Amino acid sequence: MRLHRLEITAFGPFSERVVVDFDALSGAGLFLLSGPTGAGKTSVLDAVCFALYGDVPGDRAVAKRLRCDRSPEGVAPRVVLEATLSGRRFLLDRSPAWERPKRRGTGTTTQQAHVVVSERIEGEWVPLSTRIDETGHLVSRLLGMTLTQFCQVAMLPQGRFQAFLRARSEERHALLQQIFRTARFDRVEGWLRDHRLSLRRRCDDELRALADLASRLSETAGFPLPEGTDVRALTGPAAEGELATWASELVAASADAAAAAEAELARATGSASTAREELRRGLEVARLAQTHHAATAELARLDARSGEHEAAVARVQLARQAEGVRPLLELGRRAADDLGRARQAVAAALDVDGLRGATRALLAGLRDDLTGSLERVQRLGGVEAEAAGLETQLRDLDADRTSLEAQLDGVVRQVAELPEREAAARAAREESAAAAAALPAAAAELDRWREAHAAHRLAGGLASQLEAARAELQTATDRVQALKETWLRLREERLDGMAAEIAGALVVGGCCPVCGSHDHPSPARPSPGAPDAAAEKAARALVDDAEVDHLARTERVRDLTTRLALARATAGEAPDSLAGRVADAEATLASLQSLADRADGDEAVLARLVAAGAELADEATTLRGRLAGLASRSAVLRSRLDDARAELEACLSGTGCDDLTSLAASLVDRKDAVDRAIHALEACERAQDAHDRAAQSLAEALDRAGFADAAAAETALLAPDDLLDTEAAISEHVLAVDRARRLLDDPAVVAAAGATPPDVDALHASAEAAEQALTTAHGRRDLTADRATRVRALADELAAALAAWLPLHADLGLVTSLASFVEGKSPDNQLQMRLSAYVLAHRLSQVVDAANARLRSMSDQRYTLEHTGRRGAGETRGGLSLLVRDEWSGESRDPATLSGGETFVISLALALGLADVITQEAGGADLDTLFVDEGFGSLDADTLDDVMDTLDSLRDGGRVVGVVSHVAEMQTRIPTQLRIVKERGGSRVVAVTG
Repeated sequence: MRLHRLEITAFGPFSERVVVDFDALSGAGLFLLSGPTGAGKTSVLDAVCFALYGDVPGDRAVAKRLRCDRSPEGVAPRVVLEATLSGRRFLLDRSPAWERPKRRGTGTTTQQAHVVVSERIEGEWVPLSTRIDETGHLVSRLLGMTLTQFCQVAMLPQGRFQAFLRARSEERHALLQQIFRTARFDRVEGWLRDHRLSLRRRCDDELRALADLASRLSETAGFPLPEGTDVRALTGPAAEGELATWASELVAASADAAAAAEAELARATGSASTAREELRRGLEVARLAQTHHAATAELARLDARSGEHEAAVARVQLARQAEGVRPLLELGRRAADDLGRARQAVAAALDVDGLRGATRALLAGLRDDLTGSLERVQRLGGVEAEAAGLETQLRDLDADRTSLEAQLDGVVRQVAELPEREAAARAAREESAAAAAALPAAAAELDRWREAHAAHRLAGGLASQLEAARAELQTATDRVQALKETWLRLREERLDGMAAEIAGALVVGGCCPVCGSHDHPSPARPSPGAPDAAAEKAARALVDDAEVDHLARTERVRDLTTRLALARATAGEAPDSLAGRVADAEATLASLQSLADRADGDEAVLARLVAAGAELADEATTLRGRLAGLASRSAVLRSRLDDARAELEACLSGTGCDDLTSLAASLVDRKDAVDRAIHALEACERAQDAHDRAAQSLAEALDRAGFADAAAAETALLAPDDLLDTEAAISEHVLAVDRARRLLDDPAVVAAAGATPPDVDALHASAEAAEQALTTAHGRRDLTADRATRVRALADELAAALAAWLPLHADLGLVTSLASFVEGKSPDNQLQMRLSAYVLAHRLSQVVDAANARLRSMSDQRYTLEHTGRRGAGETRGGLSLLVRDEWSGESRDPATLSGGETFVISLALALGLADVITQEAGGADLDTLFVDEGFGSLDADTLDDVMDTLDSLRDGGRVVGVVSHVAEMQTRIPTQLRIVKERGGSRVVAVTG
């Protein structure tokens, strides 16, 4: 890496644009960056870091205030660096986030950070990226270092390495871990520690599960744990296999008990089966004996009723013979009934005027006459309908004539009114045209009064806002005054305790910034609650924020005052008169608009009236022609109507009916009466024939069935239900006799009747006792089988739990041993050193070796650094301790015993050694520009010469070294300088080449 040019604007103490030309300073290979305290020497280095990485090192990055407070308002902070990285020329242009003034209104808004990185290719700058993350990855990849490593390698901050030299092992551990990025080894330690805790928790959980299963298994099997075993301490028995053996024994014992219960159940089952069979046989013998007794009694009862049975058989036989003539009996009754009804119908049909005593021949002739009369009436029905239609047409013609006459009268009136309507339409058209011409002026007048009224309302609102803004401004003024008083009080208190503040920054062997002494016999102590620089800075920041707020509120009051004056000037008159004028202007405009909207309609009305005159004249002529045609057609229709009426009157004459409808109804009624009489006579003749045939058939059937007459057959008949019941009783008697005889003939029944009756009660008692024994055996078998099943299941669960616990137990032992080893707590770790410390110890030994290569020449071969693994006083872990060996005395001593100059020389060597190691780790990246910061004031002339020789050696290979110091002697030794000049308006830079 080589720096070429740096441009800084509004960054740190530099309020305006400054340019540092590193190429001009690189001619001598060594240049001095000098200036008074606070001028901005370190800020130049910060600008380089910010351009490369977008951040600054140390505590300055926490404040997040990189912009110069003394820069003009609106000037953006900016750093532009031109540098060569890994042989490629880049231009990095960065701006941090800052609060810029708003483009509209008052106050500020956050302007986000941005970057533009370009590469010089073939003589031109080619943009590569504008993304902050991409630029960061690019720089880190090209340099091979993070910001922290870059600051340790390229900036060499001596003050920090003096503290590193005298630090405790824990403090060195933190710094080296940050530089060498060895946090992964800490994560390994943490992972092992967490894994150990996780395994222990899992082992404990599995062990509790084992204890629970062992307790349940012991309770289920009814056997205790092995002698001397505590359920709360099963680790030993579980690991040694005792618990598994005990579970296997319980499974075997429960299986044996279940087998014994199964054998007992088999014996009880056989006994119960035998008892049940004996009881069944005894009950069967008793049942058969009872059957023999019941069958004997039933047969005797049936023999006693044999007479009734024979009488029922004879009655059924006679009823079956009568059933053969039942249909003819029914047919004869129906024929007699039909004949009686037919004779009654004939008498009723002939009981009509003109039909009494008439014969069939007379009735037939009368029906023919009536049919002819009906046909004539139906023909005249068409004539009657035609007459009605003619009357309707005449009425319609009269109505049409009346309508046409009314239309003609209306047309005549409209023609008379047309001149007056045309004059009115022309007047309306002229009025609407005048209103349309006046509309623009009325609209302008309304806009003017509305604007004045709106300005008056705005003035009222602005007056309220102005009053509130003035109150807020007064509050802000009081707050600024109070915060300024607080800040001045804190500043005064801090100045009073400045001696204690300076004393607080002193270190053993360090120079006093006031007197320069290395000894500090009685440093001042701060009083309780004394403010420090941070408190004063915070108070000043509050004052600055309050002043910004006060300025914003002042601008708001000024703006509201101007706007209020403008609104009042626009409003003019009083609000009441303004509202009235607005209302009047609106009414006038609405009236004119209404008239103007009628213009097109008025023009159309006038045109329609002119056209209507001609149309009305044509319409009157047409109406008169239609009236003449209607009169001619009406005369023709009246002639046809008179002819039809004459024919109808001739037909109705002498009938006593007023119209054809009543005449037709009378004829239909008489014809229907004749038809009914003819049909009744025919039906009576058919009924007489049917009655005669039925009587002949019944007489023949009675003779064949052996009955003297119909009455005898009626007596022999039985109702269907009675016949079925009697036949069923006969069949039941026959079946009962057969059943009883078959039972009495059964050999088993006969044998049971002759055998000795069994003792059924004794057999029942024996069977119940056997069943009870079987139930008991079943319960015992189920209990032992269930216990054996549950014991086997719990034993399987215990075996599975053991299988899960044993690997965890083994892993826990291994992880516990390994975690203790990497934490430095294991006896096997003889150095008592953590893994991360061991790695850093190796790195530190590399740094010490590289530092000693420079320290020997810088200290005239007197001092060398030693890395020791032993622990320092009060330290719990070793591995990162440093000693300084004095070759003149042959003794090694603590770095805290060194003088200020010795401390600087050794710290510089340590910093250079660290830079060499980091450079090698970064892949041998070339760092052609280095900076060494402060500490030279504590060296004597000879030592300073040795240090300068070492710095000169850093220039080998074209490297440029910048020394940061305000020591006057350095200005005489290094002629090429970059001086930082501190001024009230902001620092500036001056380049001096010797």
